[in-house]
Amino acid sequence: MRVVMFGYQTWGHRTLQALLDSEHDVVLVVTHPKSEHVYEKIWSDSVADLAEEHGVPVLLRNRPDDEELLARLKEADADIIVANNWRTWLPPRVFNLPRHGTLNVHDSLLPKYAGFSPLIWALINGETEVGVTAHMMNDELDAGDIVRQEAVPVGPKDTATDLFHRTVDLIAPVTVGALDLIASGQREFTRQDRSQASFFHKRSVEDSRIDWTWSAQELDRLVRAQSEPYPSAFTFHRGRRIEVLAAFVSEGRYGGTPGRVFYREGDGVVIVAGADARYGRSHGLAITRVRTEDGRELPAAEYFTSMGGYLTARP
Repeated sequence: MRVVMFGYQTWGHRTLQALLDSEHDVVLVVTHPKSEHVYEKIWSDSVADLAEEHGVPVLLRNRPDDEELLARLKEADADIIVANNWRTWLPPRVFNLPRHGTLNVHDSLLPKYAGFSPLIWALINGETEVGVTAHMMNDELDAGDIVRQEAVPVGPKDTATDLFHRTVDLIAPVTVGALDLIASGQREFTRQDRSQASFFHKRSVEDSRIDWTWSAQELDRLVRAQSEPYPSAFTFHRGRRIEVLAAFVSEGRYGGTPGRVFYREGDGVVIVAGADARYGRSHGLAITRVRTEDGRELPAAEYFTSMGGYLTARP
């Protein structure tokens, strides 16, 4: 099939590479200009460079809403558009233009975690599996019929970075497998159960701020979700910002006020956590490694030279 590809960052790059390696013919690529947004500078393999290396025409757009783009899409005479990590809404006059419409590739197990940063949100929320879904685009974002979907398990120590590498490897088989089904003439696919749908916003600095009323289990997942190269989870100690790079859920149960720097356990320094911590039935978060405002990384046991005091959400 003749394919026009819309995509950005490493997700789009992997999708384009899969298309180039397939039997399908990529006739045009549309991608975004480089961005200075902190999350868009991560996993930033260039879709434009890959297309140009293979002689595929490239258009740079922030939004796909101009007449020149529409004219180029009509000239491309595509059988289908494939989109992955296109950051703005595709209007119906674009996604309905090809003969077979538009196949969107999304890094979650739809209908859950539509929208942005699905791997990070899924890890924070304690999901047991994540994955990639290829679905037909319709008027509602990430809501069209599912053509192909594959999942991978989430382990107890996995970081968002681990899950990125695991799911990005699913892009090629999911995308090409879905295209092959469409090319074979299949038109009926799996409807999404919209009662299970959830939609998430982009991550920002505020979303990495530690709230010590969360349980230790939730905070452990937050720290792992904000793993390098993502911006780390952070808190404040004596008015100074520190980033929490590694932690674990304490063996012991610790009572008191959330945020209290309380006890050394193994290689960690336990911080009291949880809205019900005053009852003494909650585990704490044992921090093992931190980064200070001046960029120094050091074991928590070296940073916290004495117990006592509090970690807070703000200075």
